[in-house]
Amino acid sequence: MNNQADRNGTMLGLSSHQPGNESRFDSERETGQPPSVEGALLDEKEVTPAKAGWKTQQTLQRRAPFKTALYMVGLLMVLFSATMLPPIAVAWWYDGYDVVTPFAETLGATLGFGLLCWLPVCRLKADLRNRDGFVVVVAFWVLLSLLGAIPFMLAEQPHMRLVDAVFETASGLTTTGATILSGLDELPKAILYYRAQLNLLGGMGVVVLAVALLPMLGVGGMQLYKAETPGPMKDEKLTPRITETAKNLWVIYFGLNVACALSFWAAGMSLFDAVCHSFSTLALGGFSTHDDSIGYFHSLNIELISGIFTLIAAVNFALYFMALRAGSLRVVFQDAEFRFFLAEKWP
Repeated sequence: MNNQADRNGTMLGLSSHQPGNESRFDSERETGQPPSVEGALLDEKEVTPAKAGWKTQQTLQRRAPFKTALYMVGLLMVLFSATMLPPIAVAWWYDGYDVVTPFAETLGATLGFGLLCWLPVCRLKADLRNRDGFVVVVAFWVLLSLLGAIPFMLAEQPHMRLVDAVFETASGLTTTGATILSGLDELPKAILYYRAQLNLLGGMGVVVLAVALLPMLGVGGMQLYKAETPGPMKDEKLTPRITETAKNLWVIYFGLNVACALSFWAAGMSLFDAVCHSFSTLALGGFSTHDDSIGYFHSLNIELISGIFTLIAAVNFALYFMALRAGSLRVVFQDAEFRFFLAEKWP
C-alpha cells in the first residue's frame, strides 16, 4: 500500500510540473479537493499542432459550398457530354459528316467545361448538404440548357439563333413540348433524334440518371435526388440505397420506352420514328419527327398506342416499382394520387 501511494505521489508530482497544470492544481488546493490522477494523465494527451492543422483543414473543406457545387457541376457536365454520342452515331448513319461535326464540337465543349470546373477541386471529399443539392441542380439545368443549344446553332439546318436554340433545348429538357421549329420533315435525322433525346433525358430527369452513376466516382446523391424529384414520395427510399432507387426507376422508364417503341414499330412506323416517338410519349414531351405529329401516320392503332402509353407515363413510376416488388397492381390502384388522376373511386 505504501509503495503504491509513493508511486501515485511521484506521478502526481511529475504531472503537476507539466506546463499549464499549475493553475488547475492551485484551484484544487483552494477548494480543498485532492488532485485527480486521471485528470493529470488526460492533460498529457494534448493535441499536437499537426493534428490541429489537419482538423482545421478538414473543417474548411467541409464548409466550402462553392467548391462542392463546382465539383458536382463539373462531374455532371462530364457525364452529360456522353449523351452526344448517340446523335453522333445517328448523324453518321443517316446524314453524313457535316451533321456529325456540330455534335462532336458540343461534346468537346461540354467535356472541356466540365473538366475545367472539376479538375481544380478534384481532390475535394466533402459531402453534399441539402442546400448544396439545390444549388447544383439549378446550376446544372441552366448550363445544360445553354450547352445543349450548341448543336442547333452550329448545324446548317436549322441553324438557330442563341435565344431560339436555348428555348428549344429548355423546352425539350423540361418536356414542355413547345417548339419554334417548322419543316421538321426536311431536317436532318440527327437533329430530330436529338430533340427526342432531350425529351427522354428530361422525362425521368438527367440528374436522377447521374445519381445512379455518381457512386462509381465516390459521390453520394441523396441531396441531388431530393432537389430534382418532385412529389411527396421523394423522401421515401424505395430501396435501402438511393443509387439503387435511381437505377430501378431508370430501368422501368427504359423498359417502358422499349415497349412503346416496339408497339409503334409493329403498328406501322419506321424504326427511327418509333424510337423518337416513344421517347417523347413516355416523357410527355410531345416532340415529333413530322410537322403533323401523330396525325402524319393516319393510323388509329398508332393513336391508341400513343394514348395508352401517355396514360401509363402520367403515373408515378415509383408505383410501378412498388407493384413489381409486391407482385400485384393493387398497389397502383389503391394509391390516392392515381385514383384522383383517373377521377374515379376505386373500392
